Amino acid sequence: MADQQKIHPVPDVEASPETSPSAPLVPLATSKSDTGNPVEQHPLNSQSHGPSPVKHSTAPKKRRSCCCRCMCWTLSLLLLLIVILGIIVGILFLVFRPKLPKYSIDGLRVTQFDLSSVNSSLSASFDVNITARNPNKRIGIYYDGGSHITVWYNETQLCEGALPKFYQGHRNTTVLVLPMTGQVQNGTVLLTALQQQQQMTGNIPLMLRAKQTVRVKLGSLKLMKMKFRIRCRLVVNALSANNAIRISSSSCSFRLRL
Repeated sequence: MADQQKIHPVPDVEASPETSPSAPLVPLATSKSDTGNPVEQHPLNSQSHGPSPVKHSTAPKKRRSCCCRCMCWTLSLLLLLIVILGIIVGILFLVFRPKLPKYSIDGLRVTQFDLSSVNSSLSASFDVNITARNPNKRIGIYYDGGSHITVWYNETQLCEGALPKFYQGHRNTTVLVLPMTGQVQNGTVLLTALQQQQQMTGNIPLMLRAKQTVRVKLGSLKLMKMKFRIRCRLVVNALSANNAIRISSSSCSFRLRL
């Protein structure tokens, strides 16, 4: 029997070699656990690691806008009130044409100027003639009580008095005779200073100060109370009782206070 030939398979050189499968053995998005079971992995949340988005709050802007509106409205109202008041004051000024009253000292009479022998005090009594002029055509002046008038020599008050209550009408001139009395404690020093002043200059400077409360009447309307101050500088030839006192100069200033 003929020998049997053994045929061995020869690999095909031209055939392409087997390639390992490219597909993963484990499904995507899973990983293999120690037990061999695939574990599903969720995709990473991009918001967890990345910067969180900035949230713009509109509440502060709204509050700021409300405050700005309130301020604008307030300023507008104040400006409107100022304009209205200015118009009213301008109309009143054009209608009434207000003018300041004028005052002058026309006479001074010394009724007492004696030195006491007991305590060296000096007693003084003056009669002061004051002329008040109201030049306004449509404005009246009410002189209320509580006024205070003083006469001074340098820093020493000689006497004091007060204006009476009265009403001064339109374009009116009122002459007032005011009795004023006072007492100076150290009369000897005062008399010595007056004598030296008279010998050096031939006259004696005095100052009259007045504080008065008035009410202005515009037509039939009475306004609120106002205060004013009067300062009159006058120069006299002497200060002695029962002698004619001559006023060589006199000037008064007026200042109004609401």
